[in-house]
Amino acid sequence: MKRTFTAQNITCNNCANTIKVTLEDDFGNVEVNLGANPKEVSIEINDEKELKHFKDEMQSIGFPVIEEIKG
Repeated sequence: MKRTFTAQNITCNNCANTIKVTLEDDFGNVEVNLGANPKEVSIEINDEKELKHFKDEMQSIGFPVIEEIKG
Protein backbone atom coordinates (compact mmCIF):
# COMPACT_ATOMS: atom_id res chain seq x y z
CA MET A 1 0.00 0.00 0.00
CA LYS A 2 1.34 3.42 -0.92
CA ARG A 3 1.76 5.61 2.14
CA THR A 4 2.91 9.22 2.46
CA PHE A 5 4.98 10.68 5.27
CA THR A 6 6.32 14.12 6.12
CA ALA A 7 10.03 14.32 6.91
CA GLN A 8 12.53 16.82 8.27
CA ASN A 9 15.59 18.37 6.60
CA ILE A 10 14.56 17.78 2.96
CA THR A 11 15.45 21.00 1.17
CA CYS A 12 16.44 20.27 -2.44
CA ASN A 13 16.75 17.80 -5.31
CA ASN A 14 20.00 16.44 -3.86
CA CYS A 15 18.11 15.50 -0.67
CA ALA A 16 15.37 13.86 -2.74
CA ASN A 17 17.93 11.92 -4.79
CA THR A 18 19.70 10.72 -1.64
CA ILE A 19 16.39 9.39 -0.29
CA LYS A 20 15.49 7.71 -3.59
CA VAL A 21 18.89 6.04 -4.07
CA THR A 22 19.03 4.85 -0.46
CA LEU A 23 15.52 3.40 -0.36
CA GLU A 24 14.79 2.17 -3.89
CA ASP A 25 16.48 -1.24 -3.47
CA ASP A 26 14.28 -2.07 -0.47
CA PHE A 27 11.06 -0.25 -1.37
CA GLY A 28 10.96 0.22 -5.15
CA ASN A 29 9.67 3.54 -6.46
CA VAL A 30 10.10 6.39 -3.97
CA GLU A 31 8.44 9.76 -4.59
CA VAL A 32 9.57 12.97 -2.89
CA ASN A 33 7.28 16.01 -3.05
CA LEU A 34 9.48 19.09 -2.81
CA GLY A 35 6.45 21.35 -3.31
CA ALA A 36 4.93 20.44 0.05
CA ASN A 37 5.95 21.99 3.36
CA PRO A 38 7.04 19.98 5.25
CA LYS A 39 8.31 17.83 2.39
CA GLU A 40 6.61 14.52 1.70
CA VAL A 41 7.91 11.06 0.88
CA SER A 42 5.56 8.48 -0.69
CA ILE A 43 6.53 4.83 -0.63
CA GLU A 44 5.06 1.32 -0.79
CA ILE A 45 4.92 -0.14 2.73
CA ASN A 46 3.03 -3.35 3.45
CA ASP A 47 3.58 -4.08 7.13
CA GLU A 48 4.92 -2.76 10.42
CA LYS A 49 8.35 -4.35 9.89
CA GLU A 50 8.77 -2.41 6.61
CA LEU A 51 7.49 0.76 8.30
CA LYS A 52 10.12 0.48 11.03
CA HIS A 53 12.84 -0.21 8.45
CA PHE A 54 11.75 2.86 6.43
CA LYS A 55 11.78 5.14 9.49
CA ASP A 56 15.17 3.78 10.61
CA GLU A 57 16.68 4.32 7.14
CA MET A 58 15.28 7.87 6.91
CA GLN A 59 16.73 8.66 10.35
CA SER A 60 20.12 7.20 9.45
CA ILE A 61 20.48 9.41 6.35
CA GLY A 62 19.40 12.56 8.19
CA PHE A 63 15.74 12.92 7.22
CA PRO A 64 13.68 11.88 10.27
CA VAL A 65 10.04 11.04 9.62
CA ILE A 66 7.64 13.49 11.28
CA GLU A 67 4.33 11.71 10.73
CA GLU A 68 2.20 9.78 8.28
CA ILE A 69 -0.31 11.75 6.23
CA LYS A 70 -3.64 9.99 6.56
CA GLY A 71 -5.67 10.17 3.37
